[in-house]
Amino acid sequence: MTVNRAAKIIAMAFLLAGATAPASANLLLDAGVQVESSGTPIDVPGYSVPSTADWDSDGLYDLIVGEGSSTGKVRVYLNVGTASQPEFTGFTYAQSMGADLAVTGGGCLGIFPRVVYWDADGLKDLVVGRSDGRVMLFTNTGTDESPEFDAGVILQFGLAGFQSDIDVGSRACPTVVDWDSDGRRDLVVGAYDGRVYIFRNAGVDTVPHYETVALAQDGGADLDVISNRSSPHVEDLDGDGKKDLLSGNTNGEIVFYANTAFDYAPAFSGYEFVEADSVKIDLSGTPRSRPFVCDWNDDGERDLLVGAGDGAVHLYLGIEQGSGVDDGENPVQPEPLVLLHAPRPNPATPASVVAFELAAPSRVSLALYDAVGRCVATLPQGRLEAGPHEVAVGELLTGGTVRASGVYFMSLKAGDRVATRKLVLVR
Repeated sequence: MTVNRAAKIIAMAFLLAGATAPASANLLLDAGVQVESSGTPIDVPGYSVPSTADWDSDGLYDLIVGEGSSTGKVRVYLNVGTASQPEFTGFTYAQSMGADLAVTGGGCLGIFPRVVYWDADGLKDLVVGRSDGRVMLFTNTGTDESPEFDAGVILQFGLAGFQSDIDVGSRACPTVVDWDSDGRRDLVVGAYDGRVYIFRNAGVDTVPHYETVALAQDGGADLDVISNRSSPHVEDLDGDGKKDLLSGNTNGEIVFYANTAFDYAPAFSGYEFVEADSVKIDLSGTPRSRPFVCDWNDDGERDLLVGAGDGAVHLYLGIEQGSGVDDGENPVQPEPLVLLHAPRPNPATPASVVAFELAAPSRVSLALYDAVGRCVATLPQGRLEAGPHEVAVGELLTGGTVRASGVYFMSLKAGDRVATRKLVLVR
């Protein structure tokens, strides 16, 4: 973990970041490989759309892949390995009303699935982009450990009584994120035309109501991803505390837009192409790249999954940045590292356990922040020795002001290093 990454802002600019790095310096990637299942590269029919989620709530992230062109289904590859070495031995299909969940696809998109906790019931749901430009919500009617879904509804926007279907024309690629940092998750949708549509939530975080739509801005004009077919992933990728934009495109490239405005009002001024092993990612042909940033091997570095027209799942592992050399002679000694694991299980209850590791003895404290950056609980740990440690979520909540279920951000500070994890709390 690098100084700049370890000091990154948790969510909405409530911690100071480390020294500013070049625009995409925190997304340093190794050469790509194809993810395998039972020793064979995954090859879905049609166009692949990968992401990760703890599907069966066992504390390990699984692989979720949208597939198909004329019919879109959602493959679930359960991780039978470990957090640091994921392994897969086949897949099942997500289920809706007792059958394979499926939507009508077309062209280069069968289905674009993203796992979300949509409401306050603590059960993972599915937001799905369709080829016809519309976005659907499939609500979990099963359990969090074994999701099953209803028949789905098309999401709408507009004033009450005057709502219409969310429709971006074609090739809807949705992601759920708090775009304007108001504590309510919005819907950001890519489309065939290369633009990025922002549907703002005027309801509450657990009962979204979209009233208005706007377009992401680039240099004072509507952002238009090169070669079209935008597929957005929104996250602070350069460590400056402001959410940035990553997108795929028709050509199979990955495009990075650094946020040059504010975290609560993102805007962009140009782009750069993302590289892997110092070479621009440029999948062969015109494969329609669809990226997803994750921590694939639980090492604290950002990794990149990319789906494409070849049906494969392309994986680019993040590389830890070097510490550099002082005056060309004396190596700069790296500062103590801290690795914070996701709570297990997550969604978390007070009985869930948070594990972390220290590379050197450090003074440690834990804090929990809500979706708008307010500290709602703290737990000083004092000075701890190097090695693995654990703490129960319930210990962190004791004496805090956390009353409701929802999305929180957990911060672990060790010395001057900070690591963060998203925590979905169910009370």
